[in-house]
Formats: sequence, structure tokens, C-alpha cells
Amino acid sequence: MVSHSADHYLRLGVNIDHVATIRNARGGWHPDPVRAAILAADGGADGITAHLREDRRHISDIDIARLRQEVSLPLNFEMAATDEMLDIALTHKPNAACIVPEKREEVTTEGGLNVHGGQEHLKRYVHELKQSKIRVSLFIDADEKQLDAAAALGADIVELHTGAYCEAHEQRNADLRAKELARITHASSYGHGLGLEMHAGHGLTFDTVKDVAVLPELRELNIGHFLVGEAIFLGLVPAMQKMRVLMNQARAEAGEAA
Repeated sequence: MVSHSADHYLRLGVNIDHVATIRNARGGWHPDPVRAAILAADGGADGITAHLREDRRHISDIDIARLRQEVSLPLNFEMAATDEMLDIALTHKPNAACIVPEKREEVTTEGGLNVHGGQEHLKRYVHELKQSKIRVSLFIDADEKQLDAAAALGADIVELHTGAYCEAHEQRNADLRAKELARITHASSYGHGLGLEMHAGHGLTFDTVKDVAVLPELRELNIGHFLVGEAIFLGLVPAMQKMRVLMNQARAEAGEAA
């Protein structure tokens, strides 16, 4: 692993959900998302993210149990704010639990959690997770009201949703990309000022990661679907290693410019 200082190093969390998606398309045990998590350390990952959905469309309960038993990297457990998921989190005690919005009909998470409008519902989940020494993360849009609400709830971390920024890049809409990046940049600074640990993720690619990785307040990026897709062409570990290099380059260049 690369040596680093806590001040400038940007952690890479690898989401393994879509290794499980490929497995589940045919059934059986291959490819094994837990094996992908074990390999992730060789690719420069600092943690593993896995989303156990209500419909179990990719990650399964067995996967979560095995991730805790067989993988040395920290686990970020993505979960909806439901009693079922809370019980699972309290049973397995991941390093962090990231509460995300979840709709059965969506293909992937479509936006951030409405913390501002859902504080009363979320309060008990945040409290019980923190009581069990599980760090609480909230997946939100880059919006001051959502950040204020997350801080008021006592969240340890927020993960800024980068999907709109990445979609603007895919659409080759330079103005919208710049606008969305500006929102992420402001939210990163604003949330840090509230005492929140700032993370970001959703849709990041080799082409979009560096402009986000330079933001000095961010401590972690979570990336999954793109890396699993690139694994078809490059291999899983080389895809992770390339992303790790781009993140390190961005931080180094930002440090030189400061």
C-alpha cells in the first residue's frame, strides 16, 4: 500500500454491488463479490461498500456476513432506513452505515436522501447505529439544507451524490458539468465547516474523478459500477489501480498548486 498523510490522502471505497449483479444474472456463486473485495486491497482500495437492497437484487445477506468474516478492509454498509436493515446493521456491525434512499422500481439510486424533510423518521436510525459504535453516513445531494439537517441529526459523514455531474459529462454538456461541479465544490466546503466528514460518489469514471478528487475537504470517494465495467477490459485490480493513480495525481497536483 502507498504511504500517505491523513491531511492529503483521499481514500478509495470500492462498491462491489455489481459483481453480485453479474453473479445473480445466472445464479450460483460466480463471480463472487467477496473475492472482489479481497482483491480490492491489491488495487489500492481503502474500504468496501455494499448495498443490501430490500429486493436483494445484487448483494445478499450471506454476502454481508462473509464480508465481515473474510475481508480485512473496512465495510461501508449501504442501507435504507428500515427496521429490517437496521437489525442487519446492528447484527454485523459494519465500520460505517450509509443511509440511502431506495425505491423498488429504480435501476440505481437516483438522488440523495431527503434528510431535511425526513429528520423525524431518520432520528431513531441514526441514534441506534451510533449507540452501537457504527459511524453514520447520509447519502445526500450537494445542498446546504440537506447538509444542515445531516449535521443536526448527528451524522458523522455525508456522501455527496455526484451523479448529475457525471451525467452532464456523459451528455457533453460543459455548462451543466461546470454548474454541478461548482455545487459539489461548495457543498464540500460548507459541510466540512459544519464538522461533517465529507465523502462523494456515484457515477465517477476515469474521466470525471480528478475534478472531484482535487477538492481538499473530501476524505473518500466511493466508486463501483464503473470499476466493475472496466474490469471486463482491464481486469479488476488494474482498473482499481488506475483509479487510485488518478486520485493520487489529482491530490498531488492540487498540493503543488496550493
